[in-house]
Amino acid sequence: MNSRIVTYSSAYTIVPTYECFNRCTYCNFRSDPGQSEWISLEVATDVLQKLKNQDICEILILSGEVHPNSSRRCVWFQRIYDLCALALSMGFLPHTNVGILSFSEMENLKSVNVSMGLMLEQITPKLMDNVHKYAPSKVPGVRLQQLEWAGQLKIPFTTGLLLGIGEKEEDWWDTLVAISHIHQRYQHIQEVILQPHSFGGKQSLNISSFEISKLPGVIAKAREILPEDITIQIPPNLVNDAKLLLACLDAGARDLGGIGPKDEVNPEYQHIHTNELQEILHDSGWKLIQRLPIYPHHDAFLLKELQTVVEGWRDNINNSIFY
Repeated sequence: MNSRIVTYSSAYTIVPTYECFNRCTYCNFRSDPGQSEWISLEVATDVLQKLKNQDICEILILSGEVHPNSSRRCVWFQRIYDLCALALSMGFLPHTNVGILSFSEMENLKSVNVSMGLMLEQITPKLMDNVHKYAPSKVPGVRLQQLEWAGQLKIPFTTGLLLGIGEKEEDWWDTLVAISHIHQRYQHIQEVILQPHSFGGKQSLNISSFEISKLPGVIAKAREILPEDITIQIPPNLVNDAKLLLACLDAGARDLGGIGPKDEVNPEYQHIHTNELQEILHDSGWKLIQRLPIYPHHDAFLLKELQTVVEGWRDNINNSIFY
């Protein structure tokens, strides 16, 4: 691939529920259990029908977490599975990120997803004393296990770091090394997101946003640590200065993630329109192209039925626009 190419996914996010038993102090997404209406399949069908012919490929299923021991866990998981199956049946490619899952839950979701994801955030245990004190599923070992299981199940996977939530600089490198070691065993990680913490109105954490000028340096070091076949992704709505965005690309970032109507995790930061991104990049010699939520070198990881769906996308679209 041309080294001056930057990719993104044309995506739409469906949220089964915002309720979450974790209470991370920086979160601008969650609501308390019982305070969020769960989306119905009927409503989801209407939403997806309206997305037809809108150049949307990826349907991101993004959910708060229902406690593994909750009596509603099975219903929650079935809703997620059914939403993925629905999206597939309507011609979209699902990507699921719904927090900690059991091995069997991940195995079941593999049959209705072309890729999945979970942010590792940071592997330092000290964050369990403050920002993750009331977030049991943020235990680093539990999240590392998710990456291991995804590798064992051959699930194309996205993970990443959340920067600026109380960790130290050396914690970034330790987390990247941990990701690298797991990937070297299973070759399943497609992307690592470097996401700067960006202040939001719902957070209870009394700190400001990550010092964004540091991001190119973090990217450059990450590029040294991570294997070449892992793409570094940055969210362009959180890097809202054109010069800084270009500096991030020069440092080694090559993907801008899923771009859609709303960033559910950072709702106060609107996505930049792809036309505007095209202009910014083109003027500096970069080319922005759209990708599928699964990279070509991971197609073989999919079940045969999903391979057929993905091949249909690859056969029916212009390779100069999608890959």
